[in-house]
Amino acid sequence: MTRIVVSFLFIQHGVAGLFGVLGAPYPVPLFMWPSWWAGLIQVVGGALVLLGLFTRPAALVCSGAMAFAYFTVHQPRGLLPILNGGVPAALYSWFFLLFAILGAGPFALDALLRQARQAPAPTQAG
Repeated sequence: MTRIVVSFLFIQHGVAGLFGVLGAPYPVPLFMWPSWWAGLIQVVGGALVLLGLFTRPAALVCSGAMAFAYFTVHQPRGLLPILNGGVPAALYSWFFLLFAILGAGPFALDALLRQARQAPAPTQAG
């Protein structure tokens, strides 16, 4: 459940940046580094983690993107996340690292695909 809630909130950040909605004043210009790419990672990576599809690699990319955001944008403003505005980036980075380590769990498309691959092939009685 935590994976679903965190990734849903994460997707909203990407949608806001890419499309200029949900309180964002304007959309980020196409291919602008790093904001547009961060928004793309937030939407695509967040959706994959939400669905539980390719969870570990998607979560690792999301975690890395948020660590990058923290150390390049927030940390130069001050040492502690509460002082530099980096609490969301730090939390997302650690949550997605946790999802990358633990995987999606039983309520995920990854689990359904794994079950389908392991299911014995039906035999025909004849």
